[in-house]
Amino acid sequence: MKKRLTFFNAALACALLLSLFSGGATANDVIAPAQSNVADLSEHLGFLAGYLESKEYPDSLALIPPPPAPGSAAFARDEDVARRTFALRGTARFAPALSDFDLSFPHAAGTFSCALNSPVTEQDTPRLYILLRRTMTDVALSPYAAKNHYNRQRPFVLNKEPICAPEKKAELKKDGSYPSGHTAIGWAWALILTEISPEQADAVLARSRAYGESRNVCNHHWYSDVD
Repeated sequence: MKKRLTFFNAALACALLLSLFSGGATANDVIAPAQSNVADLSEHLGFLAGYLESKEYPDSLALIPPPPAPGSAAFARDEDVARRTFALRGTARFAPALSDFDLSFPHAAGTFSCALNSPVTEQDTPRLYILLRRTMTDVALSPYAAKNHYNRQRPFVLNKEPICAPEKKAELKKDGSYPSGHTAIGWAWALILTEISPEQADAVLARSRAYGESRNVCNHHWYSDVD
């Protein structure tokens, strides 16, 4: 447990450094439900075409269970986690959560730079940079079978508490909360990077966990959306 916490704290420190030196995040969410093809993605965030054909996307509706039902113990846990994150506003944890919200490039390319102990930029690592951009498109689209089916309301709609990107509130309300697209992207990137650099696997996976938890800190997603 001590080792796990050490890696998690290191990942959080990396995220904080990234947020401090990135010049501030331009907050953008993954995509709205109607933006379900590569052309729309390209217009929305400058996404590149992915590696997969649409018929090859994992079927998120078949792979994950329904979200917790209101009144269930699992939903009570969602609400409890959300309440406990409210105290993080204005703390050192909030800045990296806002930074993690920004999926635009070149900003997003540096998400795992600290964990990898290496810069990830178009100039320094051009092939990896393109790999991250193209896989983001594939992964960003994959959750939408479940997102559109369940159309789960995001936590801020119910708890009326502030979010990381209030200017995106109307857009986020239209985009299903379950599952978290940001978390899917962060976890997929981590799995790719642990194959590329296995000696940094623990630090990369810890950073990915913190990346997903940023969604809870932002009050953009429930715990189960991330889990």
